[in-house]
Amino acid sequence: MLHFVGFRGDEYTRAVRVFGVPDFFHIGWDRWAAQAVVPGDVAVFASGTENDKPSVYSYPDLRED
Repeated sequence: MLHFVGFRGDEYTRAVRVFGVPDFFHIGWDRWAAQAVVPGDVAVFASGTENDKPSVYSYPDLRED
């Protein structure tokens, strides 16, 4: 699965050109997003990495159809 994390502007369009359309879009890196990314998945971050500590605050979920 392909996860995009923290994209808010034109960088999303550029990431889609490089990686393709994501399966999941996470507004920010919180504990829910950290749990959703499992071994074998690819997480693309607008800034930061998956090694960053997840936010103590949860971001709202988005569902793409």
